[in-house]
Amino acid sequence: MTPRPEARRPSTADSRTVDSRTEARRLTAADPRAEARRLAADARTEARRLAVPDSRPGVRRPTGPDPRSEGRRPTGPDPRTEPRRSVVGDSRSAVRPRPGPDDLRRTFEAVPPRTSQGDEPFADSWWGRAWVDALESLSMDEARLARGRTYADSGKVAAITVTPGRVVAYVHGSRPRPYRTELRLRVLTDPDWDTFLDAVAARPGHLAALLDKEMPHSLVDAATEAGVVLLPAPDDLDPGCTCPDRGRPCKHVSALCYQMARLLDTDPFVLLLLRGRGERELLEELGHRNAAHEARERPCAATTPSVSAREALADRPLPPLPAPLPLPPHPGQPPAYPGLPGARDPLALDHLATDAAARAHTLLITGVDPLARLTPWQDAVRLAASRPTAGLTATTRALYRELAYATGRTPTDLARAVAAWRQGGAEGLAVLETPWDPPAGPFDRARPALAAADFPRFHPWRNRLTHPDGTLQLRFGHDGRWYGYESEPGEDDWWPRATPDTDPVGTLMGLGGG
Repeated sequence: MTPRPEARRPSTADSRTVDSRTEARRLTAADPRAEARRLAADARTEARRLAVPDSRPGVRRPTGPDPRSEGRRPTGPDPRTEPRRSVVGDSRSAVRPRPGPDDLRRTFEAVPPRTSQGDEPFADSWWGRAWVDALESLSMDEARLARGRTYADSGKVAAITVTPGRVVAYVHGSRPRPYRTELRLRVLTDPDWDTFLDAVAARPGHLAALLDKEMPHSLVDAATEAGVVLLPAPDDLDPGCTCPDRGRPCKHVSALCYQMARLLDTDPFVLLLLRGRGERELLEELGHRNAAHEARERPCAATTPSVSAREALADRPLPPLPAPLPLPPHPGQPPAYPGLPGARDPLALDHLATDAAARAHTLLITGVDPLARLTPWQDAVRLAASRPTAGLTATTRALYRELAYATGRTPTDLARAVAAWRQGGAEGLAVLETPWDPPAGPFDRARPALAAADFPRFHPWRNRLTHPDGTLQLRFGHDGRWYGYESEPGEDDWWPRATPDTDPVGTLMGLGGG
């Protein structure tokens, strides 16, 4: 009879190792920094373990790692050392990605607990519900799924990191330390992506739906018919967890899957990232393919006749210019403008159009525009002065108000300037507004001439001579003429009167000063 082998007794070295580990745990429990270092060492050990393919029977791994996701570590704080925060509010608005190093890694904040009834579905979209169906078809243990739903509802799933072919998150269980859970999914090959992108570009509605964060049935059906499966089947999901539970999946992975359904519900690009490509890369490629598709569908334009630049610029004799048209004898009449509510006064428009036609006619005949050097104020005075002088009608008053408002003056200022313009044109307006110092000569001879005509002694000031009673005034212009002005006694409110004359006595007689 074969003797039974004796059971191996723990050696002294093994006892010392166990004692040292126990002592290390006791010391690190008292020192938070030592506990943090120990957790970091455990994380590095776990990363090295995941980087080496597991050769144990029954453990499934993806058929070839994706080089875009291999070797990358999740960003953000470690949930084992970061204090948990409770977020209150709508779960859809609270799910937001953290900025990652590139387009192939997206980290989402912890999804807050649900405030609705527990029997409501985790996803509202059809593709989110398809993800939940794949999870529930994978598990044969309804109790684990129920515990996973409870964990997801109570917000025990920490930040979720999504990379091509992998979803990683820490899930808080019954123990103080959270468990590291992951879910693997096969990425699409480059030919599969070409087929999918062609299906999206073939119909503009598909791209518009993706931009609106929608995944239309027709797009998934078209990809499936071409052999590209976007939504996972039960056997496509490969769960993993650091907990001692050997269920497939365990309650921690189930909680991660339920929270992933909520992420997919708000953004279908998360599913496409799981399948291997990021949102920015997909949108750029879809833009190129959509432009190429439109170019293929656009009908060819007819060939436009053209002339070479050498032929167009070659020296050749030009035909003589045609003879100018005969000048019209007078300006043309403008069209009649109807009176509409809220529109400009038709008579004022007619006046402006008539004036423009007269200026154009003068320019055609003489080649010179005599009004080209006028300032806006001078031109406004000229326009107002061209109106009839037999009283101010309602149309003239409206024109005065608009011109005064446009030039920043008052209607009284405009009326006084119109009188000066009618008296002597642009020079008459300058005499009204600008006093100046005339040289010796005609101005000095004016006072003796007035005295010889038995007029009282006028008071001089610059280019002006004022009657002693303050009612008459003579102003000397740059053109050598005297301009007469009148005012009410004691008012100092001077208005142009009479026709200008080179003789001050003649101007004064025109004012009735004799």
